[in-house]
Amino acid sequence: MNYMAEVFYLEKGGERMEVTDVRLRRVNTEGRMRAIASITMDSEFVVHDIRVIDGNNGLFVAMPSKRTPDGEFRDIAHPISSHTREKIQTAVLGEYKRQGEFENPEYEEAGAS
Repeated sequence: MNYMAEVFYLEKGGERMEVTDVRLRRVNTEGRMRAIASITMDSEFVVHDIRVIDGNNGLFVAMPSKRTPDGEFRDIAHPISSHTREKIQTAVLGEYKRQGEFENPEYEEAGAS
């Protein structure tokens, strides 16, 4: 399902970028991952595979990453400032919570397309 999120502004040097869309699907896993999201910025640039994780201190957003040959994970795309990270997290978690208002949310198995 596709849902339009509220518009959030990301500020950098006086310029503004908008998170113009958040698409999120909840996943049913035994682990801590609760959803996978994509965000669109300025209706022109998309970041896929953003994960909603249920951490020790509540939900948080993990940016897309890949495993390096030495076994570590490195972000593929990530915000430069904490302000921008907070705005992305607010948009994604806002959509996650909005979807949770439905009585029977649709779940997908992790890894399903």
